[in-house]
Amino acid sequence: MEGKVLDPNMDSVVLDDDLTMSWAPHVRSNQSVRRIMLDVIIALAPAMIGSVYYFGLAALKLILISVVSAVLFEAGTQKLFKKDILIGDLSAVVTGILLAFNLPANAPWWIAVFGAGFAIIIVKEFFGGIGSNFMNPALAARAALVASWPSIMSSYINPDGIASATPLAIIKSGSTALPSLTRMVMGDIGGSLGETSAILLLIGGVYLLIRRVIEWKIPTFYIGSTCIMLLLLGVKPDLVIYHVLGGGLILGAFFMATDYSTSPITPKGKIIFAIGAGILTALIRVKGGMPEGVSYSILLMNVATPVIEKFTKPRVFGEVK
Repeated sequence: MEGKVLDPNMDSVVLDDDLTMSWAPHVRSNQSVRRIMLDVIIALAPAMIGSVYYFGLAALKLILISVVSAVLFEAGTQKLFKKDILIGDLSAVVTGILLAFNLPANAPWWIAVFGAGFAIIIVKEFFGGIGSNFMNPALAARAALVASWPSIMSSYINPDGIASATPLAIIKSGSTALPSLTRMVMGDIGGSLGETSAILLLIGGVYLLIRRVIEWKIPTFYIGSTCIMLLLLGVKPDLVIYHVLGGGLILGAFFMATDYSTSPITPKGKIIFAIGAGILTALIRVKGGMPEGVSYSILLMNVATPVIEKFTKPRVFGEVK
């Protein structure tokens, strides 16, 4: 590699006729990191527009503050560490959007700033930057915010501005005063910014599948195993659809559990990862003290990813033990 310098503005550089060095994450694809992140942003756009439509300028403010903070924290940290500044890959923008999607619409602006700093500095850059973080930065930040300011992170409003419990919290309390399925599909309910509209999230998820940014395995097995486990735990069949449409299951299944850096790359590993996340989500929702369980389930499976890959990696042809 003598005399060869990897330009941060390039996706890869050919070292000789047989070896190419590229930036992490290392995925077998003709797409660049920037192109993949741009596709994710496009896929998140319908839910972003929906959140602003339902929750107004408060949603737009939180999204903008979260994104700008994430980008500035990444640029500042990389400069402090004397690394190449790589904000052009758009990964910080994606982290900022996903973080905002996990915040209540009435959360104060500084919550987004703190969350962005935790996600970028602690979870991402301290572990080497994009491709090196061992858990999803946005979800890790959400977990830190819930632990630090539980009252703020559990206070939700409906699109009409009136404080209200989320559908999952209503189910947890044993009440039957649930919103209609039509409202839940469209997003006219209380909840975090990016998790309320199932139809807009599914549109984005289908876009990612068509663009082959993600595979079908993790979303399908994650949602499917959650439903099966809910039934096994005694949840009534007519309430299972509320568990799918309410909370962060669709957002998590399509946009966060599929994170390249923190999920397995082996086909069997993806399935095991997704089923594990589904089982944990159902257990936390039904047996745990919280109505939601997506964030912690994905984070726990993120930690288990290296072990899953170890036992599911394909055997090398001709390998002798």
